[in-house]
Amino acid sequence: MNIAVVLPTYNESENIEKMVMALLSLNIPQIKLLIVDDNSPDGTGQIADELAKEYPQQIEVMHRIGERGLGSAYITGFTHVLQTNVEAIVQMDCDFSHSPRYLPKMLDLLSSNDVVVGSRYVKGGRLDEHWGLGRKLLSIFANSIYAKILLGLQVKDVTAGFKIWRRNTLIGIGLPRVRSNGYVFQVEMAYLTEKLEYKVHETPIYFEDRRIGRSKMSQKIKLEAVWRTIQVGQRHRKLTHTDRYS
Repeated sequence: MNIAVVLPTYNESENIEKMVMALLSLNIPQIKLLIVDDNSPDGTGQIADELAKEYPQQIEVMHRIGERGLGSAYITGFTHVLQTNVEAIVQMDCDFSHSPRYLPKMLDLLSSNDVVVGSRYVKGGRLDEHWGLGRKLLSIFANSIYAKILLGLQVKDVTAGFKIWRRNTLIGIGLPRVRSNGYVFQVEMAYLTEKLEYKVHETPIYFEDRRIGRSKMSQKIKLEAVWRTIQVGQRHRKLTHTDRYS
């Protein structure tokens, strides 16, 4: 199976090499990495270029100038790898909150599912024990109450960013449909997946807080996510499985 890992980066100079080596050390055959860097001022893009020179058959780097945002970075990366013969697409963060050690199991599960989600909120999943109570309650509210009730989602980890997609699932969702560019990107992708009736499997993970650097989840982003989630429901509420792209 040809596998592409899409890694968006912004100021991950202290993590990028460690993450790349962790992924390559899994010895998963036919795995390739696409690093999508948003013009990081800390030199992440230059480090990525050096890694690509060292591993030219396995690493490719895209440099985005001007445009920034997690959602658009993933859309750019997904669109690019779908132009190749890739069969499975991994989305994950570069800060080790998504551990590469889960990938072999998740790839096995993909054989009987359309998308596999690394989930914090199924049995066996855990949040970092160093998270404060307020942060934990906000995450639980966003996933288990607000987005689930508002959108009627079945998936337990609505904002999960650690997933493996089948090629045809991403094609069927239709990436041009996706308009969210912040963390609501995860919510919109989860909603589209269920509205189009794709088979989702959640597997438990331990969600570790980022090892190095600061979180990019500001208070402004959190507040923006509230009303943008409402927009997602309004935009896609009439979709059914017959609206899949082919």
